[in-house]
Amino acid sequence: MLSEFLLKNPSFEGNFACLSHASDFENQAQVNKVFSDKWQVCEKTMTEDDSFYRFQKNWYLKLYGFSSEAELAEFLSDKKVIFDAGCGLGYKAAWFAQMAPHAVVVGMDYSAAAKQAAEQYKGVKNLFFVQGDISKPFFRKGVVDFVSCDQVIMHTENPENTFFQLAQALKLGGEFACYVYAKKALPRELLDEYWRSRCKSLTHKDLLDLSEQLTELGRTLSDLKLTIDFPDIPLLGIKGGRQDLQRFLYWNFIKCFWNADLGREVSMVTNYDWYSPSNAKRYSKEEFETLVRSNGLKIVYFHSEESCYSGRFKV
Repeated sequence: MLSEFLLKNPSFEGNFACLSHASDFENQAQVNKVFSDKWQVCEKTMTEDDSFYRFQKNWYLKLYGFSSEAELAEFLSDKKVIFDAGCGLGYKAAWFAQMAPHAVVVGMDYSAAAKQAAEQYKGVKNLFFVQGDISKPFFRKGVVDFVSCDQVIMHTENPENTFFQLAQALKLGGEFACYVYAKKALPRELLDEYWRSRCKSLTHKDLLDLSEQLTELGRTLSDLKLTIDFPDIPLLGIKGGRQDLQRFLYWNFIKCFWNADLGREVSMVTNYDWYSPSNAKRYSKEEFETLVRSNGLKIVYFHSEESCYSGRFKV
């Protein structure tokens, strides 16, 4: 079922194949490790009914312009090949496979999460997982109907090359859903870069401790419920106005994510995701739009918010 779409045939054992689990690039190797560590923890603490998965699925609909799961299912109804590039534990790939049982769905991740996902979803007949570098997709050129690269591409060694390679896999009329981090105020950007360089030398326990401390800082600030009129500081990219203290510090100085509805575990994962990976490139709106158009893609839907840009782009 899958082989006719492949440029090369990975050696599948059931629903899983490993093309590569190691990178020659220091930063990418570090990224692979921190996400492998993260997904091992998440697998033990989160389930399909968990608030994290519910939040991520609902956010996915918002990020890519679908008003409901039914609308996404309708969108997938004529897609024969679906590629979840950077699938993590595979819950979105499994979601696609459930909504599109007629399609071949492939999830790929450079971390050990790909093998965990294959084990978790081994009963889903149209779903396959590959461990390897998503910047080196193994599909024939022009065979994929839908590529989804959600919250991943900025963690690859060269996001612009990754975007190009994934776009090349699309067939005529195919669509590419992609998400990138947005650039923040200058103080936040400088602090983020400093901490990413420091995190390279930290142990997994150190990173978890840092994430827990940032989460507690976010909760403490949020509980103050303190709203202040802040001044604009354009040269630093700081937007003033009447804002909650926690949100002002969050957007402009330090990511200390806290969401009471999602809870402590999800808030900690969010902080871990931000500071742990060495590769985490950010874009301005104009830079992301230029990346899309330079690859010959048309914008079908574009979403902007302070944390990110995302959209669906068509060949």
